[in-house]
Amino acid sequence: MPDLESCRALIVDLDGVLWVGETPAEGLHGFFACLRRRDLRFLLVSNNATASPESVHSKLLRMGVEVGIDAVLTSSEASATFLHGRLEAGVPVMVVGEGVLRQAIVEAGFSLASTAGEAQAVVVGLDRQATWSSLTEAALAVRRGALFIAANPDVTFPIERGLALGSGALVAAIQAATGVEPMTVGKPEPHLYTQALARLDAAPEETLAIGDRLETDILGGQRAGIRTALLLSGVTRREDLARSPIQADWVFEGLPDLTRALCGE
Repeated sequence: MPDLESCRALIVDLDGVLWVGETPAEGLHGFFACLRRRDLRFLLVSNNATASPESVHSKLLRMGVEVGIDAVLTSSEASATFLHGRLEAGVPVMVVGEGVLRQAIVEAGFSLASTAGEAQAVVVGLDRQATWSSLTEAALAVRRGALFIAANPDVTFPIERGLALGSGALVAAIQAATGVEPMTVGKPEPHLYTQALARLDAAPEETLAIGDRLETDILGGQRAGIRTALLLSGVTRREDLARSPIQADWVFEGLPDLTRALCGE
């Protein structure tokens, strides 16, 4: 296997890699200094459908790191792009999700459906205000034949207190109530990664995908033909790695170890 010096582009996960909740990861500044020193192209890619490029930019700025808004790709943007090839512009789409996902769907040229009867698609992301009524309306729409799209399948996401309920838990509720499996845009499906490669203008063989989840970040990178690096700073623990059939090309404790491997420091 080629070493990390052959990498020319990086696709970097956010939660559990660059930060946990509102706490920056150890070695965050040194990591970005390394990328710039080596002139590595990078895209910050998140399964989190509540994140926007603007919010990621602002969060990193508060942590003392400046990146361009165009260096961020989220599952909300990717979900809206995914719908373009499957629905006509302007059709009603029901969103179980927060403002960022709703905005992405509207900016992509679709209208927002409020009832099951009008919805031609249901897109589900993390929604911290989800209710029995909103999930029921989404399930009714799916039962009527609406396209069922999951922005991402993460059943949990890391916060300072532990693992919180994720988008995938809401998706699972609707799937259980309907018997319909959704089309997933985010990791571990390759769509988010292929959109990232296109934006980076990078080939899979020169790209490294970095994440903290074996079943999404690492598997998604593998499905897109990209080499992968797992960081043990988020969800996955070493004991999880030992019993998983999914294995990354490289494993690091956190950003400092990865930075040393990339830049020899």
